[in-house]
Amino acid sequence: MKVFVAGATGAMGKQLVPRLVAAGHRVVGTTRSEANQATVWDLGATPVVLDALDPEQVAEAVAQAQPDVIVHELTSIASLDMRHFDRSFAMTNRLRTEGTDHLLSAGRAVGVKRFVIQSYTSWPYARTGGPVKTEDDPLDPTPAREMRESLAAIRHLEEAVIGADWTEGIVLRYGGFYGPGTSLSPGGEQFEMVRKRKFPVVGDGGGMWSFVHIADAAEATVAAVEHGKRGIYNVVDDDPAAVAEWLPALAKSIGAPKPWHVPLFVGRVMAGEAAIVMMTEIRGASNAKAKQELGWEPRHPSWREGFAA
Repeated sequence: MKVFVAGATGAMGKQLVPRLVAAGHRVVGTTRSEANQATVWDLGATPVVLDALDPEQVAEAVAQAQPDVIVHELTSIASLDMRHFDRSFAMTNRLRTEGTDHLLSAGRAVGVKRFVIQSYTSWPYARTGGPVKTEDDPLDPTPAREMRESLAAIRHLEEAVIGADWTEGIVLRYGGFYGPGTSLSPGGEQFEMVRKRKFPVVGDGGGMWSFVHIADAAEATVAAVEHGKRGIYNVVDDDPAAVAEWLPALAKSIGAPKPWHVPLFVGRVMAGEAAIVMMTEIRGASNAKAKQELGWEPRHPSWREGFAA
């Protein structure tokens, strides 16, 4: 098949494109920068330079590529400020809304058979009920004020793709990435915060996080491209864990000091309400549907072994 990957030079794109090529697919990969065209070639794809927020550029690129499948992996996060969560995700939220609409419109014009898009799991789920959620559970009806725009953008992309009855719309709710090119890899923002003891456990640290090695997420994405059916899939490992468990384990695995513990009121003053939600209230996710329907198994079934590696 011919696959159009929007966001070929991001952390996910660099994992996904070579796997698609190795599986025998012809890949066209987008980049916003002329300088990154060589990277796309090196990954095995044909590069196209475009601004994903320009509908005419998107329509022209997709029309020229004539893909069977479009994969939307566009994000733009320079640094995460938990006190201003939505501000940090402002450009990504535009890519999730306007960018999604442009790609869907362009895809419909050429009759793409399948449209696969990146979403996110864990924090968007409702913060009530059990600690682990499935795709049938509702998203948070009352997100923290600093997270409202980001959750609205996630709702938009999911509803737009699932509602596209002219194609096989597939939403992949990825867990927290770790591995090459992510913020949880040497030199990455979160990794360095842990190493420098600037990532404390807040309150009881009861927030449940679901992780996935970025290579495993790429493998799940290939499966979705090749035989996914319309729907939403949690793409996470087998081992959701509370912050109070995984954060000290991560610090130990990289030889960092044990994280500080700070009370809720201190965390709220220092980092805002979004940080409190992430640290104490969010839910993990089940990968049972992705395993059954995509035929996917994470090679890193637990962050425990994955972090150590």
